[in-house]
Amino acid sequence: MREGIFREEMSRPKPIYLDVCALQRPYDDKSYYRIRLEAAAVELILTQVKSGMYTMYRSPVHADEIAANMNEVMRLDLQLLLQRSGSSAKPQIKDADALEARGWQLAAAGFGIADAFHAAYAEALGADLISCDDDLLKKCRRCTIKVWYGTPLDFCQKERLI
Repeated sequence: MREGIFREEMSRPKPIYLDVCALQRPYDDKSYYRIRLEAAAVELILTQVKSGMYTMYRSPVHADEIAANMNEVMRLDLQLLLQRSGSSAKPQIKDADALEARGWQLAAAGFGIADAFHAAYAEALGADLISCDDDLLKKCRRCTIKVWYGTPLDFCQKERLI
């Protein structure tokens, strides 16, 4: 019986949550080595999402942040990417009140509002949180976020994609 449960768990795509900073990385200036590496890592992750290895979740925070992007091409590309590849987080959230409370708790701890709710959604989904924002990752460490978090490169190394 345990073997059957283990196989079922292994066959489910792993949940991941890329914040907007990570999703935008392929559009950043690739003359910087770190940005080139992170952009390639994001593209690799998205390829694995399309192959069914991971389920990438999107939240209302993504929609709000992306809608505010003044670069029309990037805004439309990211909206389309999330529409095609991202699964809606809302149906997966069992306790919306707890998620909201956690988001405000993280905001009170010094996270920006969007970052606080990205982290709260990742926790509520049990998804790995992937970001290129060093400040966000430091705050996750300080506030003991309850899921794995790191850069796209960290994620690819952890998952042995590279």
